[in-house]
Amino acid sequence: MDELAADFHRTHPAVTLRPSYGSSGNFYAQIRNGAPFDVFLSADVVYPRRLAQEGVAKPESIFLYGLGRIVVWVPAGSAVDPAAALGSPRIRHIAIANPQHAPYGRGAEAALHTLGLYDAAKPKLVMGEDVAQTFSFVESGAADAGIVALSLALAPQAHGKGRYWEIPLDDYPRMEQGGMILKDSPGAQAFRAYLTSAGGRAILKKYGFYLPEGY
Repeated sequence: MDELAADFHRTHPAVTLRPSYGSSGNFYAQIRNGAPFDVFLSADVVYPRRLAQEGVAKPESIFLYGLGRIVVWVPAGSAVDPAAALGSPRIRHIAIANPQHAPYGRGAEAALHTLGLYDAAKPKLVMGEDVAQTFSFVESGAADAGIVALSLALAPQAHGKGRYWEIPLDDYPRMEQGGMILKDSPGAQAFRAYLTSAGGRAILKKYGFYLPEGY
């Protein structure tokens, strides 16, 4: 988001972005209760669609900005191969985002079931409030491995701090990441247009997000 905001500001200097970070489910609840956000970027397009169905915002304001991907991430000093970490007896704690309100947590849980590792991993699971906190659990040593967003593993602040294995896309439901405009304004419209433009998508792709043909 820092890179997107800086790039957007170069062409829209009059618009100031003030990002707030957290789990999509929590933001959904806050927006339903009147939180004053202009744009909502969700890790699961289901939340914007629910808000539209509930009359909070217009259905035509919804847009997709990428497909999320998940990876197993281990610290750089770990002796465990990230591809084998979920089933390794050397891993005592595995961090995932809380599936109750974090789409990346639901993806992680689904992947564990698909891989046949959920029952073995369940006693080891440590829940983060969102995927960013999940990543910090591994970074701080509170967990030995984590299932996190590919975008976090590719972020500049993660370089040299860990290694990752990308979980195959077929092992969890497609994670359509979508946004919506909550308060219509020229600035909100411009930011949506930017995110779905070639420039915005190039930065999103750099961080592991992509849109398949036809989107």
